[in-house]
Amino acid sequence: MKRFKYAFAGIKALFEKDYHFAVHLMIALAVMVMGFLFDLSSVEWLFIISAIFIVLITEIINTSVEYTVDLVTDDYHELAKYAKDTSALAVLLSAFYAVITGLIIFGPKLIELFT
Repeated sequence: MKRFKYAFAGIKALFEKDYHFAVHLMIALAVMVMGFLFDLSSVEWLFIISAIFIVLITEIINTSVEYTVDLVTDDYHELAKYAKDTSALAVLLSAFYAVITGLIIFGPKLIELFT
């Protein structure tokens, strides 16, 4: 149990630094509710859950990079900017993956529902 202490401290630090993580969690919850409503197959759930976790993990890594860069320098530095920008890009790409996955899985179900 002692080892989990650091992970829980990480969750606290994450919410203090980055409200985007909470937004991602709310979207993930909404997607999961939709998954139950549309009675997704096991394979569909596997893709949805992987997309959710990829977004959450990249957001955590992005926040870690931001903390590290802020620790190293308070001054503007081009390399610090690149570090933050590229980690933000990782989050953006993971979000694109999640949206595309959601469209592939939920798109036909929504079209069928409204036709």
